[in-house]
Amino acid sequence: MNRKKLDPQSSPRAAFGLRLRTSREAIGLTQGQLGHLIGYSDTHISAVETALKSPTLEFARKCDDALGLEGTLETMWWGLKATALLDGFPEHAAQESRAARIRVFEANIIPGLLQTIPYAAALASAAVRRGRITKIQADERLKFLSNRQRLLARSEAPLFHAVLDESCIRRPIGGPEVMKEQLAHLEDVSASSRIIIQVSPFGLGEEAPFRVSMTLLSFADRTVVGYSESLERGYVVRTPGTVAAWEEDYHRLQVEALSKRASQAMIRKAREDLTL
Repeated sequence: MNRKKLDPQSSPRAAFGLRLRTSREAIGLTQGQLGHLIGYSDTHISAVETALKSPTLEFARKCDDALGLEGTLETMWWGLKATALLDGFPEHAAQESRAARIRVFEANIIPGLLQTIPYAAALASAAVRRGRITKIQADERLKFLSNRQRLLARSEAPLFHAVLDESCIRRPIGGPEVMKEQLAHLEDVSASSRIIIQVSPFGLGEEAPFRVSMTLLSFADRTVVGYSESLERGYVVRTPGTVAAWEEDYHRLQVEALSKRASQAMIRKAREDLTL
């Protein structure tokens, strides 16, 4: 039997197809059996798995339900269709959806997976006012974000560790009320055993190892990939030496940043200051 090899790095469609194939095979279903469950032919499923045909939203949702993926394929579908996403980000989102551990450093704003919708909407609206995206694209961004955030609500959610530069909790995105809600959300989610939030205080100064935002994704097979962005596009980084250096710096940052409890106190104080 000929089996087409898929390179998930070649396109978001290929990443979708590979995730569908590996998830189906992991529970022992043939293409025909999956097709019977969701009302599609085995030929159609084969075409999606080999990236010859684009999936529909209905198809992605039915596959998620049949395979117990808790919205993973739907999130990847939004990445396929969203035209307002930074080049390179859909590939990162596809990788993120299967990560066992996510480590983030954010230099300027609250990370997307932790944003409230009003906070995210304020950022998207500002991009519309600047003429960078359209209103339709802004709506696409919010839908995509909403689906991405389901990742942290899964029954087997990844371990999520975020180190936020202090500017993230001081910059009043959307005005005081939106920011208070956002900071309260950080307080709430930081109580989860699967979510760790630390603040890198201004006082850390030049000892802070990162000057731009970055993400490290760790997988069940112990591989790790990095992700960072320029103004123009996002970059998935697989070079072992670079990823290892990022991990070393991240470990150092975890030690130098405020503890989880001290970070919670700083976030609470920042929220309270907005009510004065």
